[in-house]
Amino acid sequence: MTITTERPALTTAHTLITPKLFNRLTARIAVDHPEHTHQADVIMEQALAFLATCAANPGAGLGPSSTVDIGWHTFLMYTREYAAFCQKTAGRFIHHAPDDEPGEPGAENNLATTMAAMEAAGYRVDPIVWPTSADCGNDGGGRCNQCHAGCYDSPKKAVG
Repeated sequence: MTITTERPALTTAHTLITPKLFNRLTARIAVDHPEHTHQADVIMEQALAFLATCAANPGAGLGPSSTVDIGWHTFLMYTREYAAFCQKTAGRFIHHAPDDEPGEPGAENNLATTMAAMEAAGYRVDPIVWPTSADCGNDGGGRCNQCHAGCYDSPKKAVG
């Protein structure tokens, strides 16, 4: 008897890019964000899982945590590799669209939606880089901020 599922569960997003590129990206995180050297691999793995989830959910307005956004920003610097990843994974460019008013009420719900979408896509959500609703990327001023730049994927707001 054969059991089939619509989508096999993934445990890691490492397979979405080559090991060589993964190592380059984690090394860049360590250089640019030395405070995150100890978790550079987790940041990048979660950024890849986030981006693959955005690819599977176009227009959902999913957003990263501030820590995961470090991985997205890092990958964006490698424009050729990032564009190829987007084409292969999403069939389109996954735009990085900053929100001009980050920290708006409800950002914690966006994070919860994003994490749920990642889990539904079969990716593990690592709590080390995804805050709970209690500490939703608090910016120190008591405001909830999903991402230090208020970033999200939204083809509707993409500017050409």
